[in-house]
Amino acid sequence: MCKLKNIKTFFLNSVLGIIFVTWIISFSACDFGSKEADINWDTLSVTASAYNSLDYQGEGDPNITAWGDTLKPEQKVIAVSRDLIRRGLDYNTRVKIEGFKGEFLVKDKMNARWKNKIDIYMGKDSQKAREFGRKKLEIYYVVEEETPSE
Repeated sequence: MCKLKNIKTFFLNSVLGIIFVTWIISFSACDFGSKEADINWDTLSVTASAYNSLDYQGEGDPNITAWGDTLKPEQKVIAVSRDLIRRGLDYNTRVKIEGFKGEFLVKDKMNARWKNKIDIYMGKDSQKAREFGRKKLEIYYVVEEETPSE
């Protein structure tokens, strides 16, 4: 009888343990307070090219953006033409780029002569930037909702 009680206790504890672990995993997967589903994305067709943080590719410190951020090769960053800033792609706007995984941040702005253009930051890999070349593609960016003024 004692052995049977130990088996029942072991089985019950195992089942409860599995239920508890499953609950913890599902609870941690929940994104409480996130409004990801409420985010509005807009689409633009742009000309895209690539750039690097190399001395010969710009003026001043090649690691410092026009907004003053310091670039690191592993960052997912884009520079945007100034007309796109006026369309909503302002500093730190989240952007998805056709053909690329993940999200990029707008951290740099381009010379005023460029229109409807983005530059995708490719660290110090100038070969990768050359291979990317220039192409027309779609980008998706977060549109900030305007809060009504009182």
